[in-house]
Amino acid sequence: MINSEQPVVVDFWATWCNPCVGFAPVFEQVAEERKGEVRFLKVDTEAQQQLAAQFQIRSIPTIMVFKSGQRVDMINGALPKTQFDQWLNQALSKG
Repeated sequence: MINSEQPVVVDFWATWCNPCVGFAPVFEQVAEERKGEVRFLKVDTEAQQQLAAQFQIRSIPTIMVFKSGQRVDMINGALPKTQFDQWLNQALSKG
């Protein structure tokens, strides 16, 4: 999935994580706004522990941006929509 021709944004989260649950509507709204331009994926770190370990997830939510299979940026913590949009624009301009 991360080797997509489109940039990929991955939200590592868990159901018990209140900031993750609070950030979910922001992530979903931005995903809808950028549909066709960027792929958005969610990874439940409880259900996908091996994947979380592979990407060395130490805190959640963690958001990663991949371009051509390479991680170009990462941020920990939930952001308001405006800040998430700004961070994502910067991340997508890398690589």
